Amino acid sequence: MSEVKAADNGNIYVPFEDRKGNESIVYFTRDISPAGIKKAYEKVNGNIIGKVAIKLHTGEKNGPNIVPAAWVKEVMETTDSLKDASIIETNTYYEGDRYTTEQHRETLKVNGWTFCPVDIIDEDGTADLPVDGGKWFDHMTVGKNLLNYDSMLTLTHFKGHVQGGFGGSNKNIGIGCADGRIGKRMIHTNEGQGQWSVAEEELMEKISESTKATIDFFGKHVTYVNVMRNMSVSCDCEGVAAEPVVTPNVGILASTDICAIDSACVDLVYSMTEEQHKALWERMQSRHGFRQLSYMNELGMGNGRYILIDLDNGEVRITPKEAVKDVKPFKLIV
Repeated sequence: MSEVKAADNGNIYVPFEDRKGNESIVYFTRDISPAGIKKAYEKVNGNIIGKVAIKLHTGEKNGPNIVPAAWVKEVMETTDSLKDASIIETNTYYEGDRYTTEQHRETLKVNGWTFCPVDIIDEDGTADLPVDGGKWFDHMTVGKNLLNYDSMLTLTHFKGHVQGGFGGSNKNIGIGCADGRIGKRMIHTNEGQGQWSVAEEELMEKISESTKATIDFFGKHVTYVNVMRNMSVSCDCEGVAAEPVVTPNVGILASTDICAIDSACVDLVYSMTEEQHKALWERMQSRHGFRQLSYMNELGMGNGRYILIDLDNGEVRITPKEAVKDVKPFKLIV
C-alpha cells in the first residue's frame, strides 16, 4: 500500500452535541451484576445465532478488575443463546503469562475460566481477513479458529489503557482477535523501529482497521456489551500491577453499534465531575484515544451519535449527564 499518515487530532474530544450523522441505540443499566449483563445483552441479541463466540479479556493471573468468571458463568448458564458458547482469546505479543498457549491455559485455570470451552483461536494457526477501505492494512491476521464461529458477543470490561487511552469493544476485538505473533505485530510495530513503535493516532487507526476485519466477517451477527466497573487507567493486561481504581463505577451498556457503545462510554466518563473522571480522562486524552471513535466513524463502522435508553426506569431516553448524576465514590466490585 502507498505511504499514509495518521490524523493528528486524537487528543481532541468532540462533545456529543457537535457530532453529525445518524443515531444508534445504546441501552444502559446501573445494575452491575450478572443480571445486569443479561438484561443488557437480551436487548441486542436478536442476531446471535449458530455457533457463538464470546470475546472477552480473561486477564493476567489474579487480575483484580476483569469481569469475574463467576459472573460470566452465571450469564451463560441462564441465557439460551449462550449455553453452548465458547470464550475466545489469543496469545499475547508481549512475553508474559499468556505468551504461549501452554502458559495461557495455566493462566485461564488460575482465573477460573474452567466452566466452558476456551478457544485460544491462534493455537492452531492464523487466517487473513480483508480490511475493506483501510489506509494502513488491506488485511488483518487473526486466529484461524475465529472462522469457525457464526456469531460473536463482545463482552468488554471498559477501562483505561496504557497505549490506547481506553479499552472498549474496539480494543477488545482489534487487539484481542489479532493473533499473537503476526497480527499484533502489524498493529504495534513498524518495521525497523522497535517492538512498540506505533502510538497515538496511528495506533488507534490500526486497532480500528483490525476490528473492522473481524466485524465485517460476522456482519450483523455481532453485538457488544461494555461493563463500566473497576475502571483503572490500566488495562487488564497489567494484572495485579494495574494502577489503583479511582473512577466511580457506572453501569453496563449494550448496542449493535460498536462506535456508538464506545462513544457512549467515553461520554459517560466525560459527564462525571472533574474530580471523579480526572485520572481516566487524562489517560484517554494523553494517549490520543479519541481517535478510535472518529476513525471508526470514518470507516463506516458505526455512529458517534446515539440514543441512550435507561433500562432501569421504563426504557426512557436519557443523557449521559443524567446517567451518571448519582454515581458514588469508587468501591471495588468483586
